[in-house]
Amino acid sequence: MNNPPSINIGGLSGNADYQMVVQGTDLKVLYAEAQELETRLRESDFLRDISTSLELRNPEIQINILRDRAAALGVSPQQIETTLYNAYGGRQISTLYGATDQYFVLLELDARFQRDINALRSLYVQSSSGRMVPIHAVADVNMGVGPVSVSHYGQLPSVIVSFNLAPGVSIGDAVARAQEVADETLPAGISARMVGSAKAFQDAFRALPILLLITILVIYMVLAILYEHYGHPITILTALPFAGFGALLMLLLFRMELNIFSFVGIILLVGLVKKNGIMMVDFALQLQREKGLSAAEAIVEASIIRFRPIMMTTIAAICASLPVAFGTGTGSEMRQPLGIAVVGGLVFSQLLTLYVTPTFYVSMDRVIGFFRSYRRKEVPAIGR
Repeated sequence: MNNPPSINIGGLSGNADYQMVVQGTDLKVLYAEAQELETRLRESDFLRDISTSLELRNPEIQINILRDRAAALGVSPQQIETTLYNAYGGRQISTLYGATDQYFVLLELDARFQRDINALRSLYVQSSSGRMVPIHAVADVNMGVGPVSVSHYGQLPSVIVSFNLAPGVSIGDAVARAQEVADETLPAGISARMVGSAKAFQDAFRALPILLLITILVIYMVLAILYEHYGHPITILTALPFAGFGALLMLLLFRMELNIFSFVGIILLVGLVKKNGIMMVDFALQLQREKGLSAAEAIVEASIIRFRPIMMTTIAAICASLPVAFGTGTGSEMRQPLGIAVVGGLVFSQLLTLYVTPTFYVSMDRVIGFFRSYRRKEVPAIGR
């Protein structure tokens, strides 16, 4: 029994939630290697419910042309193909025209001979010299089994390998290890890649770190325009590494996956955590302009005055995330990583922001002061 996903990504159907496509140009090699890969994956402990779209149970007659012998007797593969098509393909050789209708004349063996393999061996092929050569003299005719259907993906013959995750295994680890097993098992000329939901997961996790970097860059640009300064936005964003570390630590403690939902929670932390730095830095700059305090005095006073608003907003955000983090019911297992990531990031960053941000503010002010004094010394030297 399988509970199908609500959204089928990729358009491929299978007996499990995730799919891998094995492709090659040689059907014989492709089917053999796909069966070997299925066996290797079944031996692993990180996947379950492994199945393939390959069904080798269709009876068929296999004809292997003996090319050297056929060439010696003056028979070409095209002549053998033409003879077989005349016998079994229903070739149209003429048309009978009546007064009001027309009738196609088809050339083929009688139906009772088409089902007899001995009749096939009795067919004759006309050689280039005009002699009639029995087909069993230039080809091996045997009974065998073949695929029920030949699947194609991207215009290449393929085999779809479907699998589910073992309990306690994340999709990231499962996809990576399945791809590693495929690379070790399959020879050159046979490729394997993830499709459907597995590929969507790979693409999403490839794009999410870039999205996080773009988010941080956009926030830095907005803050730089707001404060007309390059250093203060960096001071405000110093709490982000602690928030990310706290989110990952909390996910690890609760044995949660770093999936798309938890990654969205980490991106959400960027907006929640930077407000602490904005509260302190903005108030400290105001104190420096209005009261002429030093950077150290201004940031200390700003931290004291802004302590209560910072704690109130952080506690409100944590309380709002707790129902998501510890909620139950249908679909709660998907939302829990988001809430746990937000709560962990807020708690951990809150414990350190009140100490790290003021320290970084003072250090940044000293660095800026050093560069300003250095530029003042350089200007007279250039003038001379």
